[in-house]
Amino acid sequence: MLAPAITNALTIDVEDYFQVSAFAPHIRREDWDARECRVEANVDRILALLAACDTRATFFTLGWVAERYPQLVHRIVAGGHELASHGYGHQRASELSREELWQDVSRAKKLLEDLSGRAVHGYRAPSFSIGTGNLWAFDVLARAGHRYSSSIYPIRHDHYGMPDAPRFAYRLDNGMLEVPVTTLRLLDRNLPSSGGGYFRLLPYALSRWMIGRVNRQDREAAVFYFHPWELDTGQPRIPGIGAKTRFRHYVNIPRMERRLGALLRDFRWGRMDDIFLRRVEVSAYAPA
Repeated sequence: MLAPAITNALTIDVEDYFQVSAFAPHIRREDWDARECRVEANVDRILALLAACDTRATFFTLGWVAERYPQLVHRIVAGGHELASHGYGHQRASELSREELWQDVSRAKKLLEDLSGRAVHGYRAPSFSIGTGNLWAFDVLARAGHRYSSSIYPIRHDHYGMPDAPRFAYRLDNGMLEVPVTTLRLLDRNLPSSGGGYFRLLPYALSRWMIGRVNRQDREAAVFYFHPWELDTGQPRIPGIGAKTRFRHYVNIPRMERRLGALLRDFRWGRMDDIFLRRVEVSAYAPA
């Protein structure tokens, strides 16, 4: 094994290709039902890969997807994975009022729990859209009954990010746990090191080194994330998108499944709730 015997958290944001926030100016929400849905087949590919590697993960699942594919929810739970919430309609938390966020997260949580018969403890905001301007969102999540969130990415990015946030799991004033996506601290800057487009863009050896360094040097579990559409070479191309959006979305998708297989072999992986709710003692630090 390439890293110390630390169990890292493997997470999947269950949404379809046409629900990506960067595509919102090009695809109307009202047209989602008319689009070719590919999420069920893509999640089934992921479930098969995880089963072959005897790995458990956390699936942050959109209520919109669960409502249309209830059997997919059942298969996630039957595979021994954690079912968590990605909200209902993939709207950025930063673009919603308190009441609108409450309606979204409470609807999604009830739907997922009714379908699975399991308590849903975790939540991840679409596009990591909780930051300095809407920290009140954590009180909405606590009111809905969530025990932890993984909604902050402590980096600088043109669409999201809270670079001054703690890099590792911490308690909020309301008792909830926030578990940020993992970064590497280098030259007084947080560098993205744990999934998504960065994992597809960077050489695999570099991603492996960064996660291994977090395990070895920080002695912390990494939080890795990806989306089902990132394995899907056959997804329809969206016309009219800008060059940067097109590059970010489609770069190295044909290599993604092979890289994931290597990642599963090179590190130990588990569910968010097992790692952070039951095993990790965290500091009482909370952001101002």
